[in-house]
Amino acid sequence: MTTNPVNHPNNGPSGAGLRIGHGYDLHRLDELAPIGQGRPFVLGGVQIPADRGPVGHSDADALLHAVTDALLGAIGDPDIGQLFPDTDPRHESKDSAVFVEEALRRVHGCGLGIVNLDATVVCERPKIGPHREVIIANIARLLGVEIGAVNVKAKTHEGVDAIGEGLAIEVHCVVLLAGG
Repeated sequence: MTTNPVNHPNNGPSGAGLRIGHGYDLHRLDELAPIGQGRPFVLGGVQIPADRGPVGHSDADALLHAVTDALLGAIGDPDIGQLFPDTDPRHESKDSAVFVEEALRRVHGCGLGIVNLDATVVCERPKIGPHREVIIANIARLLGVEIGAVNVKAKTHEGVDAIGEGLAIEVHCVVLLAGG
């Protein structure tokens, strides 16, 4: 997989040393089968106890999917669905860390590094707050940055729509990249 030369950051205006990317993901949540038989609820690479799990082709980690798309968007590369299509059986139940690692490889290939990443997770349950620090530490490890460069916030939809009813999880992510 190669970086799109048309949108390569080095082909931008002179002095364009900063790049920003936005990532978004949404997954339907479904009741988990008896313990050990259903997909676990994984967020930011961390398994969280829950009564519902995300529906998706890979491990359905909505946070890591949004991180991947933010990184790819910042360099103008194809999105996660184009690079890792859900029609490809090789990606079934795949750990989403693999997608983040490929996106990061592409970012570094453009001569860029991560300044900071900010994400907002929107779901009613499970509550993300008790797991926030572990999630942040795991994302920082995956990205090879200091913990202070990663922020994850949790919000609810206050009972409104599918997210508010506990039937879905939504994630927004913004990343700032800089190069020399």
